[in-house]
Amino acid sequence: MPTDSQYQAVPAIPVSQRIRERIVKAKVRYHANDNIADFIEPGELDQLLAEVEGKLRGVLESLVIDTASDHNTLDTGRRVAKMYLNEIFKGRYLPMPPVTEFPNASHLNELMIIGPITVRSACSHHLCPIIGKVWIGVMPNEHSNLIGLSKYARIADWIMSRPQIQEEAVVQLADTLQEKMQPDGLAVVMEADHFCMHWRGVKDMDSKMINSVMHGSFLKDPNLRREFLSLIKK
Repeated sequence: MPTDSQYQAVPAIPVSQRIRERIVKAKVRYHANDNIADFIEPGELDQLLAEVEGKLRGVLESLVIDTASDHNTLDTGRRVAKMYLNEIFKGRYLPMPPVTEFPNASHLNELMIIGPITVRSACSHHLCPIIGKVWIGVMPNEHSNLIGLSKYARIADWIMSRPQIQEEAVVQLADTLQEKMQPDGLAVVMEADHFCMHWRGVKDMDSKMINSVMHGSFLKDPNLRREFLSLIKK
């Protein structure tokens, strides 16, 4: 007759492991700034939140922080887990927001500039905040798709809401807009404060980082590039 030990339940596989196994099987990259929404099944985000909450509580305990009787840290593990999954890293776990595209019926071919758009991210090296502004320049052609003004901000927020470095974030944003709109030219400039410099390390409060990505006519035409850069300075 089987003993009680033979009826012991097999430990459940953590949801993070199940998601990771799907990604690895598909041979898809899952770096910190990659979107993995295609590999998350319905209901698994809630399970992942509970898993992350437990891990974060363990981190606090390893830091010798009382999570049992200190009313300030009693639910910190869950609060931080919700912040990561539902807010500052949501662009990693959620699909791209819906973006309605319109044909360029009026055959617009003049420079459009959108910005400054306030963006918030977190450095993938130290998970410290990155807070800044983005300017987007678009040179459409008659075949370009146009998108609503608010959609630029939604796409920027989706890209930035991941553990990032600014250099890669700007490239991702430019590539996503280029694919969506197919303009003759596209330019993205970002200026941001990095709290990994303000808050730790050298603790320099005045340093900012500015970088840009130029596609198409912004690369080929120095006058167009100059016009865009001079207008965003104003």
